[in-house]
Amino acid sequence: MIKNNIVYMLNNISKIYEGRDVLSINQLSIQKGEIFCLVGPSGAGKSTLLRLLNFLEAPDQGEIKFLDQVYSQSKQPSLDIKRKVTTVFQRPALMTSSVVKNIAYPLKIRGEEVDYDQIDQLLIKLGLEDLKDQRADKLSGGEAQRVSLARALIFKPEVLLLDEPTSNLDPANIKIIEDIIIDYIKTNKTTIVMVTHNLFQAKRLADRVGLLHDGSFIEVKEKEGFFNNPEQELTKDYLAGRLIC
Repeated sequence: MIKNNIVYMLNNISKIYEGRDVLSINQLSIQKGEIFCLVGPSGAGKSTLLRLLNFLEAPDQGEIKFLDQVYSQSKQPSLDIKRKVTTVFQRPALMTSSVVKNIAYPLKIRGEEVDYDQIDQLLIKLGLEDLKDQRADKLSGGEAQRVSLARALIFKPEVLLLDEPTSNLDPANIKIIEDIIIDYIKTNKTTIVMVTHNLFQAKRLADRVGLLHDGSFIEVKEKEGFFNNPEQELTKDYLAGRLIC
């Protein structure tokens, strides 16, 4: 059981690339079962933060507490712990095999049993049932992103990280993906951290929103307070569509 329902607690995190501090986070907590939306200008450090949360990289300084265990540069989680977190990237990388095989393949790699009935149900929810035998690499952008999401959800991860999963998609595909995210989090109590440039999407989906700028959080609030009563001038400028620097 996770104490106080905190899945992640980040303390004094720093990440440096080529001598530049791209992340500097004093403290951030992420709650079990919430949708936490990360917003901010390009280059703010949002994708870097996701990579730390997925343990694809380690912080240069500081600690990440995940499921009551502390990890750092010198101590990284085991493979079993890492597998509790799954990421859907902005540009899905799909194999040349069928949609069904693309979804089943990661399960086979893990040595897990493939439940094809479960895959079929997921495909129906994502509107992909008629494409199950199509080559995944020949799908449209929206269809490919839905397959990528299905491939992540089939694991039933405890944490789902989404890096702009609806970027450049049409409204119909955006709605399908948003609906499955909402349905999934209600059913499974999964924690979702989502990077989005779409403020309307953050309004629709988020429980809390954090504005990241130059590697640091400017403001983190419950959704209503973030959009309706921001405290920081940079947040007000960002929400008004003004360039922040």
